[in-house]
Amino acid sequence: MDKSEKKKLSETDICDLFITPAIKNAGWDPIRQIRREVTLSPGPVVVRGNMSSRNKKKKKFADYVLAWEPGVPVAVVEAKANDHTVSQGLQQALGYAEILQVPSAFSSNGDAFASHNKVPATGEEIETQLPLDQFPPPPTLWQRYKTYRNIEDASDDLLLQPYHFDATEKEPRYYQVEAINRVIEAVAKGNRRMLLVMATGTGKTYTTFQIIWRLWQARAVKRVLFLVDRNILADQTLVNDFKPFGSVMTKVKNRKIDPAYEIHLALYQAITGPDEADKIFKSVTPDFFDMVVIDECHRGSAAEDSDWHEILNYFSGAIQLGLTATPRETKYVSNISYFGEPIYTYSLKQGIQDGFLAPYKVVRIDIDKDIRGWTPPPGMVDDLGQAIEHRTYNQKDMDRILVLNQRTKLVAKRVMQLLRATDPFSKTIIFCEDIDHAERMRKAIVNAAGQLAIDNAKYVMRITGDSPEGKAELDNFIDPENPFPVIATTSDLLTTGVDAKTCKLIVLDKTIHSMTTFKQIIGRGTRIDEDNNKWFFTIMDFKKATKLFADPEFDGEPVVIYEPDDDDPPVPPDPKPDDDDDGTIEDPGPGIQKFVVNGVPVSIIAERVEYYGPDGDLITESYRDFTRKQIHQEFTSLDEFLARWNAAEKKQAIIDLLEEHGIILENLAEEVGKDFGDFDLICHIAFDQPPLTRKERANNVKKRNYFTKYGEQVRAVLAALLDKYADEGIRTLENAKVLKMKPFSDMGTPMEIINTVFGGKANYDNAIAELEKELFINTEQRA
Repeated sequence: MDKSEKKKLSETDICDLFITPAIKNAGWDPIRQIRREVTLSPGPVVVRGNMSSRNKKKKKFADYVLAWEPGVPVAVVEAKANDHTVSQGLQQALGYAEILQVPSAFSSNGDAFASHNKVPATGEEIETQLPLDQFPPPPTLWQRYKTYRNIEDASDDLLLQPYHFDATEKEPRYYQVEAINRVIEAVAKGNRRMLLVMATGTGKTYTTFQIIWRLWQARAVKRVLFLVDRNILADQTLVNDFKPFGSVMTKVKNRKIDPAYEIHLALYQAITGPDEADKIFKSVTPDFFDMVVIDECHRGSAAEDSDWHEILNYFSGAIQLGLTATPRETKYVSNISYFGEPIYTYSLKQGIQDGFLAPYKVVRIDIDKDIRGWTPPPGMVDDLGQAIEHRTYNQKDMDRILVLNQRTKLVAKRVMQLLRATDPFSKTIIFCEDIDHAERMRKAIVNAAGQLAIDNAKYVMRITGDSPEGKAELDNFIDPENPFPVIATTSDLLTTGVDAKTCKLIVLDKTIHSMTTFKQIIGRGTRIDEDNNKWFFTIMDFKKATKLFADPEFDGEPVVIYEPDDDDPPVPPDPKPDDDDDGTIEDPGPGIQKFVVNGVPVSIIAERVEYYGPDGDLITESYRDFTRKQIHQEFTSLDEFLARWNAAEKKQAIIDLLEEHGIILENLAEEVGKDFGDFDLICHIAFDQPPLTRKERANNVKKRNYFTKYGEQVRAVLAALLDKYADEGIRTLENAKVLKMKPFSDMGTPMEIINTVFGGKANYDNAIAELEKELFINTEQRA
């Protein structure tokens, strides 16, 4: 092919005609080993106001991922059109190689391959250029991968054990693949204790299933114990992620471990306890289980003085895998001291930046009596006749020692105000100080909800460990298909282990000092649920708990500290449960005297909204400010914008470009005004131009007698198109399907209008282009 012709080819043509054939000719199987156009991450969701959109500019998208076997990536290839140099895409490829933790990165423009090798042999260059017919064959890159990851040849059979896939499953995400492969490789190297740190909502249980499945299928393990500390966790695992194990899997019941099964799901509390008779795990020999997986291991399973720790010691010969979203490192409890450094970490921050987890906005609310304090008059008694200790009470006392009923009502009113302004049926969790507070908050929400609570008695439910009625509604609360309950008031029960993926509002009216607890609570909202339009969540904070976001520990590396952590003491064993109970009973704080007082007025004295920023920090920024910044990244001046707008064959291309930055102009119109078109929204927000409504722009064109150069039929079509623009905007004007609608359908079919009235498609397109030009000429320019 002539070089000048080759330069005219698209990137896709270069792939199809040159790059893919070269890779296939090197021996790569196009079905099993070559994956094209692989989305590694979809790009982060941006939240401003009540609007959200993806920033597709930050999408990570590899042109080729090469795998030795499915699920075992070894190299990436970045393609460019031929008007780029051979190595133009190499830095991009290296970024993807870093994500996938592979040593080989390539770039090509169809002339040759630029190669980067992270493990060159002695005397070899790190970067070289290879002819198209010399792309490395699979064995070469597989051996390079094993060298890079320090894998012995004898481990191949275990490492290449297939994943479990069926037609209904999505492929594992890149970080899940990396976590799975890290554990399999560690097992192959003889490691017996491992820790996986993965943020809530990133699929720890699915990842664990694939690990166990591959080890079990390879017969590296035969019997596995999967330990959880919430009944709902075991039940969810049984029917969801672990379902493929089928008849070889059981949940430990009736305080008996049945040796007829191979995969055992069990509550800690169901197999151990303070008395020797409770320790039913000892009914099997220490070598009975080949692998023990400890879910949510931050909650005490690694504490030296915990009864649960005895299980791990008893099965000390088994492979032990700890799972957590929040590594817990204190004087008393250390995951790292027990399991060693995490074998892999995927943090909340990384999950949000990749776009797999939902970002958040924070509404921080200060109440006068919390901030300024309240001092009762001397000799005052509370509603129960108790003498109130004469001192100043402030935020840390509220609902722990002092109950101001007007404060509870104010919080409930503000929560309902936010829900009514957004969606009163958004799943909401309100975290309270204790069970008593949760019940009073339930009552206050009922009264604040009014007709909503009258229409459905389960609009709000208290879901706490002591309430059978509330706990019975837990499955309904987390079920996206079930609208009720909408609001759950709780204290501790819903902090962990509840997959409430449609939760859009988390209310903090609870004093929180423990970083572990805080991370777990935030994790209740981090799941994205596209099917139910859940892209972000809101945190409404009445107790300054969200100050913990500013702590470097929130999303930093865990370290072991050697000072007592008074806010986060060792976790005691739960009381012995019934077989169908979680054993989760919340302590309402017996022995703590509370003063309950009516009639003390309270008010909100400050409120501010902050958003999750691009660097993970909370920022105060409106949707307007965000839009202005993003537009300025593409268009440095009004003149540059006008030039590119006028030069665009389709204005939709400009709109699509802005959407890649996370700007949805319909969202902006919600704030600025729905009567303004895309052009005026951009010019007004980014460049401070006075906006004209669509109708004003259309009328200006009509006033200028612009149509006089056309015949009567053309004028009728263009006038109708102007009216469509005034009503619906530029997208309608540029879509030929508009000609199927009234009044155009009364004038003829689209083909008749284009060919008979305008004399062909080219003439029609030119007329539309001229009409757009007239629309966006400013009156002062026209003069």
